[in-house]
Amino acid sequence: MPELRQNRFTKEWVIIATERAKRPKDMVVLRAPRSLPSFDPRCPFCPGNEKSTPPEVLRVTAPNDSRWLVRVVPNKFAALQPELTPRRVVERSHRTVNGFGVHEVVIETSDHSQITPLMPDSQVASVFRALKARCTDLSLDSRIANIIIFKNHGVDAGTSLEHPHSQLIATPVISSQVRSRLHEALRHYDDFGECMFCSAVEEELQDKSRLVVVTDRFVALEPFASFTPFCTHIYPRRHMANFADISGEEITDLARVLRLVLAKLYYGLHDPDFNFTIRSAPAECAGVKYYHWYLSIIPRLTRVAGFELGSGMYINTVLPEAAAEFLREVDVESAAAPDKPQLVTAAAFESGSRG
Repeated sequence: MPELRQNRFTKEWVIIATERAKRPKDMVVLRAPRSLPSFDPRCPFCPGNEKSTPPEVLRVTAPNDSRWLVRVVPNKFAALQPELTPRRVVERSHRTVNGFGVHEVVIETSDHSQITPLMPDSQVASVFRALKARCTDLSLDSRIANIIIFKNHGVDAGTSLEHPHSQLIATPVISSQVRSRLHEALRHYDDFGECMFCSAVEEELQDKSRLVVVTDRFVALEPFASFTPFCTHIYPRRHMANFADISGEEITDLARVLRLVLAKLYYGLHDPDFNFTIRSAPAECAGVKYYHWYLSIIPRLTRVAGFELGSGMYINTVLPEAAAEFLREVDVESAAAPDKPQLVTAAAFESGSRG
């Protein structure tokens, strides 16, 4: 029977519509296979076309080699402009801040065809090292209040260029969505004297039904109140409020976990479009005991409709427990080997979805 579940971090409700539950194959969006060349002469992000982008602010190179692995450049079509001075204006009920901010693109690889699920772990780690460096540098600017890191993969996720890239936007204000998470986390800490994220991760490790990947440093899981099918969170097991506090060893492990989760989605659900974002505390909250950063992956398998827009409440047709079991059983190594059949066992998923 259907049930409503509450997101403990936001207090938002989600409808888990078990009567309308779907099997994994029903969530696959049929599309022509993506076939990209390793180099596109028209692509501004491909090697040799560096002059097509604004001057880079960071370059990660291969050891003992001048070739670049990752480049960070200002977005040519930036949402905000760094040369402005942030100025607040309040006129009765109207509040504005001029469009100051930083909008950068992280070009994740020189290979036009190398999407994140199929990248070497070392390449994904290079991307995270670049992101950490940019977050650290930008956080020193007193005009910047918050930094959002995100990736759009595929047309349904909002991407406009195929070459693998992610982005960050630094703003002079903190959005209400970020504020609400901070407030709920602080309220929980005041009531119970603990980080609600650390507590939730420990509960999930004991329960096990929603776990996807577990390492010594990170836990990937399907949230209890997932608002969309196969929404997956990756949490550091060490308490950290701000992403920039991640260590070198943790970057290496996070790269492996993220790449593995995305590969499971890639092979299990046939390369769905997806977004991911890193939900980190603002720099002003770095080091606080009540907040805990995490990475959220949202495959674009469904669309937001009238009920969601009218209520702010989502309907999820895939049980988080069943989605987790399905992903656990996607054998990435077998799927990646051309001479081996892909192993995707959906029996448990199907039986769970009929509950």
